[in-house]
Formats: sequence, C-alpha cells, structure tokens
Amino acid sequence: MTTRKPLISGNWKMNYTHLDAIAVVQKLTYTLLPADYDRADVSVHPSFTALRSVQTMLDADGIPIALGAQDVHPAESGAFTGEVSPSMLAKLNVRYVIVGHSERREHFGDTDAFVNQKLLAVLKHEMIPILCVGETLAEREAGFIEDKVVGQLEAAFDGVPAQAAEGLVVAYEPIWAIGTGRTASPDDAQAVCKAIRSWLASHYRTDVADKVRVQYGGSVTPTNIAELMAQSDIDGALVGGASLDAEKFAQIVRLGRTAS
Repeated sequence: MTTRKPLISGNWKMNYTHLDAIAVVQKLTYTLLPADYDRADVSVHPSFTALRSVQTMLDADGIPIALGAQDVHPAESGAFTGEVSPSMLAKLNVRYVIVGHSERREHFGDTDAFVNQKLLAVLKHEMIPILCVGETLAEREAGFIEDKVVGQLEAAFDGVPAQAAEGLVVAYEPIWAIGTGRTASPDDAQAVCKAIRSWLASHYRTDVADKVRVQYGGSVTPTNIAELMAQSDIDGALVGGASLDAEKFAQIVRLGRTAS
C-alpha cells in the first residue's frame, strides 16, 4: 500500500474580498507549524477575485500552502461571459482546481459530461483536479449511494489515462451533509471512500488506486476530523464553512495529519 500524504483543502465558496482573504491566509500562516506541513498538504480555494492577491502573498513569502480554485470553464477562451479558463488559473500558479462540486451541479447545471471536460482541461494545464462526487439524501435512503458515486466516477474519468489518474484527488461529499451540520459517520464515509478506491482499481490498476488521494467533505470540523482521518481510505478533507476561520482550519489540518 502506498503511503498517501493527507490533503486538507479549504473551499471558501463565495466569501471574502481579496483583502479579507489576505488576512485569513496571514492568520493561518501564523497558526500552522512546520510539522503540520510536513505531515499534510494544505490548499486554500478563494473566490476568483482573490486569487491573484493570495498568490502574490504565498509566492512572495514562500508559504507552503497551495493555491486552489473553486471551478473552471473547459474552454481556452471565447464568448463565455463571467467564466475563467484553465490557462488563466495556471498562470496564477493554481495547483488544485475543484470540479464537479455538488453546488455547481445543482445550482448551475453542471452535467457529468461537462465535469469531464473540466477535469480534462485542468489536467491539460498540469493542475490537479479535486473531483467531487456524492449522493443526495433521497439516493442514500433508497440505497443508491454507490450507484450514484460510481456513475459520477465513470463519467468524470472518461478519457483519463492511468498515469494522469494516479495524481488526481477525489472528494466524497455526501450532498445531504454539505453545510447542514450533519456528517456521515466515519464508517459510512469509509465505506464509500473504499468503494471509490475499488472502482479505481478495477478501472485502472491497484497501484493507480493506491496513489489517488480520497478526501471526505461535508460539515468537517475540528471535532470530527480525527475520527474521519483514522479511516484507512480517507486521505484528507475538503472543508467548507470551518475553513473560513483560520484557527479552526489550522486545528483541522493539525488533527487531520496527527490521525493519519
């Protein structure tokens, strides 16, 4: 089994101006210790308007936090008012790009096919996709959890070669747990994350599946992170609301890397 370094990512969604974002990163930098970075990779995903300001700060001060984006349009350029291309993100030294978040799928109509286009575009520009998959409460109660997640995986990984697949991150985010305060039990989260890795092994190879980092997302807090990270197939967290508070997010990073 390959040892996978945990990845703790903060998805700030539509919060913080560029000035607020700088202040949060500064506070986060003061709070995290070298040992935290040694044991876990950390990324923050500000709004598009704050990316340049955060990038400048991270690069100028040599801060070992990776810059992430919350979304991308797959086209290189064109008449797509309000969208941001992968080349624009790459020029800002963005390392991770979230694709297929449930809020994009639900509120903005992102289909499985469109998510696949985004994922391929991110890979083309040598950035790392964080692919989000997950089921609704109705699908969970109907017993369609793995069917939904596997269907999303099959669509998203279409055309992705094994060499590229092994560097990806998959975030299991049960839709019913996002922003609700409800969290999948560690056993339930582990079961789905294990199913994700099993699908990767069957679709590619076991050695490829062993290298893919699988995050859990959905009301992650300092209270539940250690128990989640103790699971064998959970390699980090995609943190929403709690990542807006630098001290809470630093606690999650620290407790997440301790449990790994």
